[in-house]
Amino acid sequence: MDKKWYKLARTIVKAGSMPFAINDTLIKLLQTIIEEEYVEFIISVFRKPSLSLQQIKERIDLDEESILKILENLMNEGIVVGTQSRSSGIMVYRLQNPFPGLFEYTLMRGETGPKQKALVKLFEQLFDELSEVTQENYATVVPQYKNFPPIDRIVPVEEKIEDIQGETILPFEEVSKIVDSYEDIALVHCYCRHEKDLLEQPCKVTDERKNCFLFGKSAKFAIDHRFGEPIDKQKVKELLVSAEEDGLVHKTFHIHSDIKREEEALCNCCKCCCGIFQMYYRGIMPYHCNTSYLAQIIQDECIGCGTCVQLCPMETIELQDAVAVINEDRCIGCGVCAHNCPEDAIKLKRTGLREVFIPPPKKE
Repeated sequence: MDKKWYKLARTIVKAGSMPFAINDTLIKLLQTIIEEEYVEFIISVFRKPSLSLQQIKERIDLDEESILKILENLMNEGIVVGTQSRSSGIMVYRLQNPFPGLFEYTLMRGETGPKQKALVKLFEQLFDELSEVTQENYATVVPQYKNFPPIDRIVPVEEKIEDIQGETILPFEEVSKIVDSYEDIALVHCYCRHEKDLLEQPCKVTDERKNCFLFGKSAKFAIDHRFGEPIDKQKVKELLVSAEEDGLVHKTFHIHSDIKREEEALCNCCKCCCGIFQMYYRGIMPYHCNTSYLAQIIQDECIGCGTCVQLCPMETIELQDAVAVINEDRCIGCGVCAHNCPEDAIKLKRTGLREVFIPPPKKE
């Protein structure tokens, strides 16, 4: 294994929180994404994943113009994301790790060339190897994921949120208010469905491909570097309604996975394509999210049609004596079942913010 590429892989893995084995597959993946001329720059500079221009200048003997040119090239490829700090106004450059990070940005434009087709095969191989590692070391690996913050936060189908006397529905629990709180919004290609399309495994739930959104600083970056396009709030809301009709799950992603900070992305996810759902179903990692709701069956209204069983992304509903029953430990409160129940026999109960941690399936 080439020493410099090994160092690069280690630097990129350390930029995120998800563990990746540094092996031939990861090296090939990085060699497909990153031009060799930038390897030494990344290794020398990004000993910390996020740096200002001044900090970068202190780490490498290059003039400012040369540094900015390299950073521009790395940002255009989605290897580095540059955004302006709200508190100081200083540009901060953040190195991306394999997932989430490089996976999204390398597929966000919806490109279908030889490079992208090679990348999705390498990502699939990498995920297969991650599954093997987890499954072979299940008792040791899975509990460690409890030390990491939840990756995403579930936002329920808004029309199913009912005001309860004495309670206040918080703005971050309503998807329309999340959208209204941002002036800069970018529409981007769904990278997860695009990966499946390139693998000739198209989505089983929706034909829509451009229904992921970036907000604020992330939106500005995506628009400036041609990863996405500006979109107005009304169009966003129309796409969200369409996603709900298709049975997709609203997920928000917060800066540094901290729900106290603003949202930087909102995706509309299905279990057959979504990278995070797939990480769970492939036995790689637990499904770990924040949510504020729990689905409940109105038994007298349920006719046992099985619609909710079919649509639940976490496979948490089953029929018992022709009545739907929910395993509350697995419910992520997305509201897909409630929204699509033909008898209106499911409601969402507000629980207050809670974490859901579901260990991945143990493969035989």
